[in-house]
Amino acid sequence: MLYLVVKAAVSGVIVAAVAEISKRYPGLGGLVASLPLVSVLGMIWLWRDTHDPVRMADHATGTFWFVLPSLPMFLLIPALLKRGAPFWAALVAGCVLTMALYAAMVWAGPRLGLKL
Repeated sequence: MLYLVVKAAVSGVIVAAVAEISKRYPGLGGLVASLPLVSVLGMIWLWRDTHDPVRMADHATGTFWFVLPSLPMFLLIPALLKRGAPFWAALVAGCVLTMALYAAMVWAGPRLGLKL
């Protein structure tokens, strides 16, 4: 149970750090947010729990393929905000786009030979 609490606390600290850094330095906050810190921590914890190289390789491959459909969100949200859309509407639109692209990846990936 302590292990789960530590994992949650470390992940929470990363999110809080990004938010605080972004208040003063939006570009630097974006850089920190773009770092694959959560992915790396997830891989460390998965390795610690399983020591399974095949599972680790599958996880890393899946992470790569699922990052791609999330990227357009980071173009849509600022485009909408710059055109005067309310923040929450832009965020929802970005999330809906991402969910649709994730669904497309889940559908298309196996048809293209990807193991997701």
